[in-house]
Amino acid sequence: MPQRIPPLKISAFTATTALGTGKAALLEGLEQSRSGLRANDFGEPAEQRLATFIGRVDGVEDVTLPPELATWDCRNNRLAWKGLNADGFIEAARAARERYGAHRVAVIVGTSTSSIGDTELAYTQIDAEGRFPERMRHSELHTTHSLGLFVAAALGLEGPNETLSTACSSSAKVFASAERLMRLGLIDAAVVGGVDTLCGSVLFGFNSLELVSNKPCQPFDVDRGGISLGEAAGFALLERGTGPLELLGYGEASDAHHMSTPHPEGAGAERALNDALARAGLAPDAIDYINMHGTASAKNDEVEAALVARRFPARTHASSTKGFTGHTLGAAGIVEAVVSLLALETGLMPGTVNSVTPDPVCGPQIRLQPAKGEVRYALSNSFGFGGNNCALIFGKGAAA
Repeated sequence: MPQRIPPLKISAFTATTALGTGKAALLEGLEQSRSGLRANDFGEPAEQRLATFIGRVDGVEDVTLPPELATWDCRNNRLAWKGLNADGFIEAARAARERYGAHRVAVIVGTSTSSIGDTELAYTQIDAEGRFPERMRHSELHTTHSLGLFVAAALGLEGPNETLSTACSSSAKVFASAERLMRLGLIDAAVVGGVDTLCGSVLFGFNSLELVSNKPCQPFDVDRGGISLGEAAGFALLERGTGPLELLGYGEASDAHHMSTPHPEGAGAERALNDALARAGLAPDAIDYINMHGTASAKNDEVEAALVARRFPARTHASSTKGFTGHTLGAAGIVEAVVSLLALETGLMPGTVNSVTPDPVCGPQIRLQPAKGEVRYALSNSFGFGGNNCALIFGKGAAA
């Protein structure tokens, strides 16, 4: 069992989702139980679009990168730029660079597809000589590390740079990696986050696995029919020391039970939970709010609901926010971490939008309606394909 770790201060955070740009838009949607999902309007030709619902971010196509970042231009990096410029985050990150030095601030981001959408597009526009269009001939666009390199360039950072791609747990695991680098003395601060954008590989890939719903997703509902895919950008700035909001613990596990199905008893998820609680020095009954992974797929919801029912008291408020934003894949962990931080900051514990009748496997912890109250500790679950599980615990610091 891991030992308790010193908390890390979260000095800035932001998320841009289908509910809008920045924390205020996200919070408003959560308060109003307003879903950001809409009928699929992504991809051309229109007649070949999947009959599904998506969490699309408005305005990404209108984003223009600064001239010095033009070689990074792709839909994923445009969304990253849009996200970095929300809630004053880019200023906070650059201020950290001035405090510690560019080489002492890490960039650790998660993504599932990075810029593959523009690689797909490039192959449809090959010229007579077999070459990509000129703007797409930059090698930086066609690498899974494109996001991490872009964020570092945008922020002028020269510290360790990691792009994690562990499916849906990618941008949850960034917090764990940042803590380790800080504990080893390699950095003093870290910009962590994740960005994923919709593309053909995502939509048609998940559809081929028969995981995509033809209606807005209904996490934990007895009639759930699969996931609604989404896109998002989110970031957080972690620093040494204590503050009003803190990362208290994390747990990671890889159960490798099946390529796309969780362990039937939630073995890996429970191991991640146990390690997160141990690092935070908390018992399950200390947790006030749980942001569940809750994708609305049949097996994921069943396994996670059973885990929460057996480990947490009935008073714990648990919900899935996938119905608000869609499943944002590699950006899911950071978006739901931001939701958890907002719960700590405001006392708002979201409901589970779109869902009507909870599956009988659900315990009383899973709530369909939002509530307000004192939230001292929040747990965020991120469980990815192949058993890549991560649990994060955030809390209020003494200065809150």
